[in-house]
Amino acid sequence: MRAMIKRLGQRTLNFFIYIGGAFQLLVSTLFHLVMPPLRKKEIFAQMYKVGVMSFPIVFLVAFFTGMVLALQSAYQLTKMNAQIYVSSLVALSMVRELGPVLTALVIAGRVGASITAELGTMKVTEQIDALETLAANPVKYLVVPRFIALCIMLPILTIYADFLGIIGGYLIGVYKLLIGHTIYIKMTFDPLLFKDLFTGLLKSFVFAIIICIISCYEGFRTEGGAEGVGKATTLSVVTSFIMIIAADCLFTTLFYLVFP
Repeated sequence: MRAMIKRLGQRTLNFFIYIGGAFQLLVSTLFHLVMPPLRKKEIFAQMYKVGVMSFPIVFLVAFFTGMVLALQSAYQLTKMNAQIYVSSLVALSMVRELGPVLTALVIAGRVGASITAELGTMKVTEQIDALETLAANPVKYLVVPRFIALCIMLPILTIYADFLGIIGGYLIGVYKLLIGHTIYIKMTFDPLLFKDLFTGLLKSFVFAIIICIISCYEGFRTEGGAEGVGKATTLSVVTSFIMIIAADCLFTTLFYLVFP
């Protein structure tokens, strides 16, 4: 019994140490974000890696998600002769929920893992220690460009995913369910409000912060050589996924209460 309580206490302590370390990294990143100079060349390079290189996989995920969502919703709505509402369901679901969340999960798996592996390798090969020896702050040099790139590109990728999901639903609605083109477009955009787009983009911005901070934090605390890099990368992706889902649940609840 005593051993179980000790393990529980140690895990609880480790959890708060992890949260505190990640929060400290976030505060340090925000501080160095407003301190000149900014490495613009590195920021654009990271934006290319985060955004442009992610367009193909986001295209596939969002497009087929819109098609599947339209098919699955039509299965039940057709029974009530209400298949015309497929367009509204797809549009609202993609803009408010699926677009931001799926895009964030894709980026966490693709970009977050890459960031952790890169920084973790630098950590175990003592390159980060070398930066500190040369009086270069690792947060300013390594984290800030990735932070800016993710905060800019993830909302853009979210808008891209929303559009593709709606297009996928359109193809199913018009060519499979035989809903008229004009009425489908009307039923897609009439229910959409500015708050729907705003909530989705705000979520994506928060998800970008989560992905960057967790990925960089796991990279900085990597130890144990190549095996440690693999463990840190896995933990980074898993933690990012959990935090994204938890943050989505929190924001959805808040938006439901504030913007019903």
